[in-house]
Amino acid sequence: MLGDLQVPPNVTVPAGELQWRFSHSGGPGGQGVNTSDSRVELTWDLGTTAALSDALRQRALARLATRLTGTALTVVASEFRSQLRNREAAAARLVALVAAAIAPPPRRRRPTRPTAASVDRRIEAKKRRGQLKRSRRPDVE
Repeated sequence: MLGDLQVPPNVTVPAGELQWRFSHSGGPGGQGVNTSDSRVELTWDLGTTAALSDALRQRALARLATRLTGTALTVVASEFRSQLRNREAAAARLVALVAAAIAPPPRRRRPTRPTAASVDRRIEAKKRRGQLKRSRRPDVE
């Protein structure tokens, strides 16, 4: 069975905080499609977890605000016929979502000015293009 989830770089989600729900899955499944509960919903409550520090929790809640129900994050997997594979897919999705949500923000871009040589190259290319277009015009006398 699946245990604790490791979220890079150094967060471990305890298995006791994860809630699993199973239901009938649509799509392929052969004879057992109506009898096996292969669709998986994995729910993790970000608001009450002990796995995240306060700063990481606030960052995750802010970034995942559109995906949350209250403070709970739910992922669904139903693309496989096997419940086990769907459980693994749901766990992988949850790990990817949380890892992206708690990642530090990217460094701000420091605005730079174009070099004088690059400005000259751009102006020269524009002049060449204009000259080419002027040379295509018919001679009007």
